[in-house]
Amino acid sequence: MKFSTKEDLEVPIDDVFDMLSDFEGFERAAMRHGAEISRTGDEGVMGAGLGWRVKATFRGKLRDFNVTLSEYDRPNQMTFDARSNGMEATFLVELVALSRNRTRMRAELDVRPKTLSARLLMQSAKLARNTLNRRYKTRIAHFAEDLEDRHKRGLRATT
Repeated sequence: MKFSTKEDLEVPIDDVFDMLSDFEGFERAAMRHGAEISRTGDEGVMGAGLGWRVKATFRGKLRDFNVTLSEYDRPNQMTFDARSNGMEATFLVELVALSRNRTRMRAELDVRPKTLSARLLMQSAKLARNTLNRRYKTRIAHFAEDLEDRHKRGLRATT
């Protein structure tokens, strides 16, 4: 199941990419929400191959995720691959400079089931596709607003 949306930000492309690359900030934010996170891969390298092992409660159950930064093309895009027991997901963030101080951010999430129980879960999610799509677009829009606010205040992005 794919979800995709675009948001235009009043922020230069390099600054948007820098805020999106603040992985330590995102790690701290996830930990504040109860997740356990440990980095994998070469921590000294900022780019493809960087990864995280995550334990978090999702839909009332503790779940393990392995997340890998599979593509890091500064300042154009980042791609993350996530694996869990029955699911795989790819999250793509693509940036396009519209002008010197304006950037279009496209965020695409593709979730794929790998087991029978995950397929059944996805089947029920398809029935609520419009609601899930609306929630996804709303969350990305709020995230984009947060990036703009942080840029105006001169801060880095942490959600």
